[in-house]
This record gives sequence, structure tokens and C-alpha cells, in this order.
Amino acid sequence: MMAPEATNLGFDLRVLAEAPDVSAVAAVAQAPVGDYRDLDTLREFAAGVDVITFDHEHVPNEHLQTLIDEGVNVQPRPAALIHAQDKLVMRAAIERLGLPNPAWASVASVDELVAFGDSTGWPVVLKTPRGGYDGKGVRMLDDAGEAKSCADWFESGTPLLAEEKVAFSRELSALVARTPSGEARGWPVVHTVQVDGVCDEVIAPAPGLDPAAARAARDAALHIAEEFGVTGVMAAELFETPGRGPGFVINELAMRPHNTGHWTMNGSVTSQFEQHLRAVLDLPLGDTSALGAVTVMKNFLGGANTELYAAFPAALAAQPRAKVHAYGKSVRPGRKIGHVNLVGTADQSVDDVRQAATQAASIIRDGAAPDATRKGA
Repeated sequence: MMAPEATNLGFDLRVLAEAPDVSAVAAVAQAPVGDYRDLDTLREFAAGVDVITFDHEHVPNEHLQTLIDEGVNVQPRPAALIHAQDKLVMRAAIERLGLPNPAWASVASVDELVAFGDSTGWPVVLKTPRGGYDGKGVRMLDDAGEAKSCADWFESGTPLLAEEKVAFSRELSALVARTPSGEARGWPVVHTVQVDGVCDEVIAPAPGLDPAAARAARDAALHIAEEFGVTGVMAAELFETPGRGPGFVINELAMRPHNTGHWTMNGSVTSQFEQHLRAVLDLPLGDTSALGAVTVMKNFLGGANTELYAAFPAALAAQPRAKVHAYGKSVRPGRKIGHVNLVGTADQSVDDVRQAATQAASIIRDGAAPDATRKGA
């Protein structure tokens, strides 16, 4: 999704691909296959590029520091990236900044986990500090008995993150971007809908969000980006907590273009992908204004239909305003394989736009529905 933006700006994009069949290979001219965990592979890949950046946070920090020491321009820098790689580091840093955290603790044993739960109150959320995403590496524990069933999680000897289960009204995301020279901009705060730990839908801007809470959330994300020295796009995933603190608690951080920012591809003057390129190259950032009163992004995951493109005629006929973004991935149940963006018109309600985006995504996921050819907004 970054490739068209690079083409528009006249930049050559090179991708280190994990396998020859990953979707990015079809989008760029140069996509050597290699292991991002191997330092020599990274050295070879970095030769001749202006900047290295990321679409996930798992490249070893020590390798990135070695590349920097050897003169490679790495953005964001390892000192910033560690806060998205390690949730324990992130929690401690958010606390130092005085920003709203849930109650949390580093726990190295079942006994410490039970002590935390007894002190804070059950239920408790247990997370692996590294590697988890889309609900993976997370367990919800209702009581001490369930905590005692987690002994296998401690076998590695690595401390885990225990958090209070935050009482929240909905999930939000504050997306920002920052350049190495310090310019920063944020997009409107959005409402994100999670299903089984996976982002299902994004509504931009978040309907009915208190303006003071929206400003505070965006300011918090910008403050994090500044204090951590972030470059590129960063998403601060939040829990909305009316009546608690500034109205939100910080859940997690991602330092890359993020699923909760895909709406910007059609709903903002500058998409997160163009902005990320501008930021890591230290170019002036683009306008982040929304193009409509509401934009809805609806993911479609692998489902009953294995021939996605056969359903495109029905989906596009049903919703001519829908913008479909397919990822070129093979269909597997529950796998993110694409999303639909729909920018609402002046006469549409938020629910109207949600229904329209959902219809288009559902047709692609499941195949043509009986009323799929009914034209909509």
C-alpha cells in the first residue's frame, strides 16, 4: 500500500521480503527475499538505500543499531522502536511521562501474578511483552485459579506484563506522524471496533467523542512521538474511559502505518502511507484533514469465498462509492486479506456509511448476496 505513494512521489521502493509469495513482491520492482533477523542480509539489503523503515516492529534492535553505527539511515531509530517492540518498556515509559496507564506490573512467576491480581482486583490481563498482536500473546484471567493455569507461560524465565482489565466504553486510536527534524501532525482520533482481538472496523472521526478528550488523546500521541524520538507514523491505541483521567487510557503503540489508519487512504488529504514516506525522508508533512464528515474502513477477513475477485462486480455494483483495497494474500479463515473504505456524503448518517461499507466487505468475504446488485450510496 506504500508502493503507489512512492511511485507518485518519484521514489524507488525496495522491500526485503520474507518469502517470494508475500503480497509486497507484486507491488515493487525490487523485492529480494531474505531473513530480517540476519545481520548480513540486512547489510546487503541496506547497501545503496537512502533510508530503511519498517512495516512491522520485529527486526532485532541490536542489528538496527549496528547498521546505524555503520552509517545506515534507520527510521525510526531503535531507541524509539523498542517502545513498540516491548510492552514492559512501553508501560514504564508511559508512566514516566505521566500519561494515563492501566495498573500494571512486571511478573516473573505465577505467585507474582496472583499477588498482582489480588492487589489490583480480578480479572487481570496477562501479555507476552514481545511478539503478540491481533489478540495473540494475550490471556484474560478471571481469578487466581485461572492464573495458576498459566505456569507454562513463565517457563522461558522472561517476565510477563500483567495489567488491570480496564473498564472502557470503546476503543480509540490516535494516529500521528513525525519527522527526524521534529515536525509532527496528527489525524482525527478514530473509533476502532475489535472482533476476537482483530480490528474489524474504523470510524473516522470517532462519533460523539468529547472534544476535550479528542484533543487530549491527540496531544498525548504527539507528546509520546516527541519524547521517544519517533519518526514516521505511530498509532497510539486507546481505551475510552469516561470519568477516568482525561477520558482515555493508553493500551498499545505501533510505530508504522497501522490498520487503524487505513481509512486515510481515501478519507484524508494525506494518507498514512504517503505521510510515512515524507516523514522518514524528513520532508514537510502533508495535511491530515478529513475529506468527509465520516469515513468508515471495514476489514474483510478470510471467509466462505475463496475467489475474491469473482465477487468484485457484485460488491462494486452494490456500493459504487466503496474503495476496495485487496492485499493479494491467499484466503485463510480469519486472515486479514483486505479492507473497504467509504467516505460518507452530506446526507448520510454514520450508520448509513457503516452499513454501506459492511455490505461491500461482506459480499467480497462471503460471495455475492441475494441483494448484492442493489445500488447504494
